Amino acid sequence: MNNRDDQEIAILSLHLLQICMVYINTLLVQKVLEERQWLAKMQPEDFRGLTPLFYGHITPYGEFPLDMSKRINIKDAV
Repeated sequence: MNNRDDQEIAILSLHLLQICMVYINTLLVQKVLEERQWLAKMQPEDFRGLTPLFYGHITPYGEFPLDMSKRINIKDAV
């Protein structure tokens, strides 16, 4: 049965998941750009094209493999 409250919770959960993925992607991009050799390769066009909305690391079935026994190695993460 289509329960409106359950649908709203599902949609809000998906939004929360998307926000978390954008946050992690942003931290990963920042980590890469801290390295001088990558930053030196960047052109103005590259900076305009930067976005945290990439999803190539997520499988076609929506799976994002995580090793929950390890922390993501991102120093100075807020």
